[in-house]
Amino acid sequence: MSPNPLRHAAARMGGRNPHEQHRTATPLELFFDLTFVIAFGVAGSQFAHEIAEAHFGAGLLGFSFAMFAVIWAWINFTWFASAYDTDDWVFRVVTMVQLLGVLILAMGIEPLFRSLVAGDHVDNAVIVGGYVIMRLALVFQWLRAARQDPARRQTCLRYASYLGTVQLGWIAVLIIQADLPTTILMIVPLYVLEMATPYVAERSMRTPWHAHHIAERYGLLAIIALGECLIGAIETLRAIVANHGWSVDAALVGFGGTALAFSMWWIYFILPAGQALHLQRHRSFFFGYGHMPVFAAIAATGAGLHVAAYYIDHGAHISAAVAVASIAIPVALFKLSLTWLFSVMICADRTVIAVAAGVVAVLAGAVALAEAGVSLPVCLMVIVLALAASIVIDERRGTERLAAALEHLEGGATVAPAE
Repeated sequence: MSPNPLRHAAARMGGRNPHEQHRTATPLELFFDLTFVIAFGVAGSQFAHEIAEAHFGAGLLGFSFAMFAVIWAWINFTWFASAYDTDDWVFRVVTMVQLLGVLILAMGIEPLFRSLVAGDHVDNAVIVGGYVIMRLALVFQWLRAARQDPARRQTCLRYASYLGTVQLGWIAVLIIQADLPTTILMIVPLYVLEMATPYVAERSMRTPWHAHHIAERYGLLAIIALGECLIGAIETLRAIVANHGWSVDAALVGFGGTALAFSMWWIYFILPAGQALHLQRHRSFFFGYGHMPVFAAIAATGAGLHVAAYYIDHGAHISAAVAVASIAIPVALFKLSLTWLFSVMICADRTVIAVAAGVVAVLAGAVALAEAGVSLPVCLMVIVLALAASIVIDERRGTERLAAALEHLEGGATVAPAE
């Protein structure tokens, strides 16, 4: 950091203290996250439209491709910034380039979905171009860190060289306008190489990331994704009021959509992520990678509420059961993913696992109710009640076990030494 916080002169990128007191997200990081609001919104909107049109395969593929590009790029920036954020003018300008990459990526999401529906070729030039811009900016940051942090020079150089090499593959994908099978054959190895890079780069020396800072950053992105659920709830409520005026169904949808987002927020923050990650630094890769389905599930839940709006507005070519499933399936993925994270980061608690299984069973029941003719607002309330019940059980029966598990971790040998 610069010795004068009011002046952002170039500062040495020597690595932050991984145990720095009162470390919090910076204004630049918060601004950076705002661009992901746009990306989540566009991806969710396109996903909802394709599901409403019964283009399930194209919708799921497009959403998966967009979510990987958005979430993975965000994760990489976040861990780098936790270790090397100097907040000087160089760091800020390069981060602006990454912001530009996110916006370009967001502009390419709609053409990608359209091309997947058409089936002629995969129009991924813009979305991949934005992704490559973000990644090359990060390569520059790693090269800078390699020059200014001699102790971790090899780690930083491995990051830069591996990321740079993988980007050559993405540039080839950008140039070659291929059909879907060929595109999948090209991008799957790139996915594997992208996700292997952090593990391989840090095999001998870890970067000095801050556990509580990382946990806060992940929590903030979860909140951003949950904002899409609130937007979806408003869209669903608007569709009911526009078609039928204010009614009991409208009240149920307004309350249910808001309660759904609030319940997911509550469930996410039951896990004391900062303390768990601090005590189990050796599980950092699991923590980082394990959040990808969580973030995608939250965004998909928002898209599912948009699908419900399409259905109520008579703009969908799907059944009520499919509309409810578009909400229930991502909520189930969210609950199962968080249960998995909780079990690995804290402890494998039978009650927590049983509650997750019960929630999934009730969610399946909500879809069955829709198939049987029960109204969509009532099915939405069933989903909300399932999450509410899990919160009550976790709060009444899980807190003592959680405290005991954390105490056990604090007294055990699982705490990795500071890098």
